[in-house]
Amino acid sequence: MTAEPPHKLHVDSAPVANGVKARAAADQEAFEDGDLARFLDMLSAEKGAAANTLVAYRNDLADLGAFLAAQGLDFRRAQASDLRGYMTRLGEVGLAMSSRARRLSAIKQFFAFLLAESLRDDDPSALLEGPRRRLPLPKTLSVAEVDLLLSTARSRKLEATGKERKRAARLHCLLEMLYATGMRASELVSLPRNALAGDRQVLTIRGKGGRERLVPLNEAAIEALEDYLAGSPAADRESVWLFPSWGRAGHLTRQRLSQELKALGREVGIDPAKLSPHVLRHAFASHLLERGADLRAVQKLLGHADISTTQIYTHVLEERLREVMQMHHPLAKNPVLSTDRAS
Repeated sequence: MTAEPPHKLHVDSAPVANGVKARAAADQEAFEDGDLARFLDMLSAEKGAAANTLVAYRNDLADLGAFLAAQGLDFRRAQASDLRGYMTRLGEVGLAMSSRARRLSAIKQFFAFLLAESLRDDDPSALLEGPRRRLPLPKTLSVAEVDLLLSTARSRKLEATGKERKRAARLHCLLEMLYATGMRASELVSLPRNALAGDRQVLTIRGKGGRERLVPLNEAAIEALEDYLAGSPAADRESVWLFPSWGRAGHLTRQRLSQELKALGREVGIDPAKLSPHVLRHAFASHLLERGADLRAVQKLLGHADISTTQIYTHVLEERLREVMQMHHPLAKNPVLSTDRAS
């Protein structure tokens, strides 16, 4: 935590009686000299807090103290509703979300300390929730953009000759497999050749944490894979890797795959900044959900240990549905009709 000058609040309230004001000022002074000092001493002695951290805690808590004192309250009498009012006020005056989250952290630690030291019988901050950050939506591609990439990669392969055809066949195979399976780029480039043992319609993938999962290949991916393997030189067939390379890793790198994908994007007019192997993984998941796939099934295909990680793709779907509604629904286009209907 870094030091920051206390954020001055302008509390809109009726004039407070002189006696209440005097008591509030006395309470605030006692707080600064007593409870806050003990709390800061604890942070310094038990947690080794740095000087700047201590200043930041003092500033943050003093600001809350001033807010409460203006209402004739102190920290030992403040209730959860008072703390919620303070956090709401911080948002109203425009304090940044990160600063509000940091201030709430200081408040929670301070009230937990008061409870532990028997200076309060309860902790009014226990149920307070901080400002929620909206998760950034993953970049993805439309079905038409994916089709354009795949069809162009296939055409390049058919038109190339010699070594260029081998490289083009490899890229076409990689992209078909990425979009067919939703594999991570690292999982794909490091596939061992024995992953093809048995039924080539299903791959066994070892993902994060050594967890294995089965992923099916569609017909387009199988065809691209067989074409790539048929054109591989004998030396490649002796490698333990499905996509061997002369590099130190022994197999194609994620970076090289990304470079080739971006080059293909430039060729077809897709901004390279929005292209990466991981974007194809996002497209795989988003397009499945758009067509009614079960979230649990998508979780298993992606190899997510926790379904909450997969749920981000439902937000992508919600955004798309909202855009469709705004674009095509007659009431969304005509605010007058919408108003009449609402009335």
